[in-house]
Amino acid sequence: MSLGWPLATLNAVGLAASAVDLSVDDFPTAAASTARLVAIAAPMHTALRLGVDAARRVRALNPQAHITFFGHYGWLNRDYLLQANGTSALADSAIAGEAEDALTALAQAIAAGRGANGIVGVSTPSQTAPPRLTRLHLPTPARAALPSLDAYARYEADGEMYLAGYTEASRGCLHTCGHCPITPVYGGRFFVVPVETVLADIRQQVEQGARHITFGDPDFLNGPGHSLKVVESLHREFPRLTFDFTTKVEHLIEQQAILPRLVECGASFVVSAFESTSDGVLARLNKGHTVAQMGEALEILKRVGLPVQPTWVAFTPWTSLDDYLGMLGWIRSHGLIPATSIVQMSIRLLIPPGSALLEQPDAAVWRGELEPANFTWRWAHPDTRMDALQREIAFIAEDADPDSHPWILFEAVEYAAHAIAGLPAPAHPRPAFLPPPPPRLTEDWFC
Repeated sequence: MSLGWPLATLNAVGLAASAVDLSVDDFPTAAASTARLVAIAAPMHTALRLGVDAARRVRALNPQAHITFFGHYGWLNRDYLLQANGTSALADSAIAGEAEDALTALAQAIAAGRGANGIVGVSTPSQTAPPRLTRLHLPTPARAALPSLDAYARYEADGEMYLAGYTEASRGCLHTCGHCPITPVYGGRFFVVPVETVLADIRQQVEQGARHITFGDPDFLNGPGHSLKVVESLHREFPRLTFDFTTKVEHLIEQQAILPRLVECGASFVVSAFESTSDGVLARLNKGHTVAQMGEALEILKRVGLPVQPTWVAFTPWTSLDDYLGMLGWIRSHGLIPATSIVQMSIRLLIPPGSALLEQPDAAVWRGELEPANFTWRWAHPDTRMDALQREIAFIAEDADPDSHPWILFEAVEYAAHAIAGLPAPAHPRPAFLPPPPPRLTEDWFC
């Protein structure tokens, strides 16, 4: 979507533009050598790492090109991207929020031989522009020139795999979770995408063979009425298409009345940011739910027959070793081992420049130095065992056989965590028959 929407917007005003997804395609040396504008999408931390490498290559090939970064992480790290870095800066401008119109205005200015200063929503070394937070009239994303769906994750259910598509019915988020990169950009605002546009995007992916759609909205139930219209329209046109969505624990409780209808329309699983089993940590992250409410949400989902894939921020400055052991026990006691991605057990809190967490009164206590080139503030846990454990769990996740059952990997994490605490591993008998993982995508989501 970070490529498809801008590409469609630029093409609509007659600008010659092409797009490359560097997560699956090679760097476009020929195009980069002649382009007057190179716009790099950086919606997430990993994308920014790929983008910075691309920017360096563009600078070497084509020093006169204007390089702009757009997306959450590009804007949050604008100071590093726009500052002098050796002989030249990595980028000439940065854009965030509802970025397509600003990107189009920038492209038109570059084509006309003008600079970027003064363009609404475009930050440069001499001006900082706030994110664009105006609802846009977005076209259907342009996908024809992008990689085909078979270059990406599959949907897996009951031992079968199918091509999966992706779309968004809204952008931004109503909520202000402290660790989320959307919070400092959107500040609690979100914008819905017209139903007709969402359906047009789904339609073109079904034509490519998609049998499942991921709704990648930061929270699909921010606008529950709109979301219900989207999935009911989807189901009328494609009654055999399944989908998944992401939503907060509090929405699973508040909007439980519509969950059965979502299942009827093809919902096969939901992703929800549980994050921690410590109420203290949840409060720190401004999650808006408690551990008790996580249990309540699981009961609701069980009643309606909608599997959940919880996400976790397993390591924070405030998560104790007892908290971590407690999280493992909570996951086991609630039957979530098959739904637990091993990489989620290794996630370490990332604090980018501009993070809302930096506004906490005691930030100076746990915050270390800013590492601009790593796009994060450094922090060290007061209990050195926790940093050692995080490194060990990360190694387990990186070294894991993709065919390993989640149960076996979870046991390895339990063993490592209890060993570092000086405790024997829990004596839980492994089931004679390991249950199959619930419906999922073949790549685990994490920022």
